[in-house]
Amino acid sequence: MTRMLTALVGAVVATCSIASVAHAGLSECLALPNYLALSDALKAATKPAGGPSNGGLDFNMWGAIVDVDGTVCAVAFTGKGYTDQWLGSRVISAQKANTANAFSLNGFALSTANLYAATQPGGSLFGLQASNPVDTAVAYAGDESRFGMRNDPMVGKRIGGVNVFGGGLALYKNGRKIGGLGVSGDTSCADHNVAWRVRKSLGLDKVPGGVSANKDDGIIYDIAGGVSKGGFGHPTCGGKEADIAKDIGAGGIVQ
Repeated sequence: MTRMLTALVGAVVATCSIASVAHAGLSECLALPNYLALSDALKAATKPAGGPSNGGLDFNMWGAIVDVDGTVCAVAFTGKGYTDQWLGSRVISAQKANTANAFSLNGFALSTANLYAATQPGGSLFGLQASNPVDTAVAYAGDESRFGMRNDPMVGKRIGGVNVFGGGLALYKNGRKIGGLGVSGDTSCADHNVAWRVRKSLGLDKVPGGVSANKDDGIIYDIAGGVSKGGFGHPTCGGKEADIAKDIGAGGIVQ
């Protein structure tokens, strides 16, 4: 009986400890949009879910939000089930959110799109994309029935990772960076457009400064002959993404 009681107490303590860690990991998430808010904003910004054109392939999308320390707060998708959008984009969306949060400041924002040219061979940030690898134990844990749900296995954990193409944006409120948003599932240029719409609809788009002509973190299409004129350019993707970016104020073609 004593052994059973000791084991029971130990199990309760362990459970409470795990719950405390999870709660601590999610505490900063309280300042960010929750699962339902992310899901609604993502669907409203995506063509297959009833929103405007993405500009690229018009596919369903994944979206993720992380807090200021990189903890995943919410993961959602726009289709009817997790197989209605590229499965690989689930982790990529969280990776993009982590990147935008990790390489933006209270006074200066870099989108993942801004990092493309700088991280190519010869670029000023070459090698950055390999500096903070995704935690695969977090990325691929849990039952697939929870993917994109309120209790997605990534929620409450730090995913890590660095992504260097469009779709990741830092989130701002009251003059401070409070986390990052990542969107994935279409062309990288379309991902940027959808993320821009989502951030704006969530009211977390008061960007303090950046490398674009508008002094924000808009996508910059200034690559010619494989070289970005300003050093922070992104390739075009072949669809109408650049036109949509210009229309919604998310960047666009630079002559």
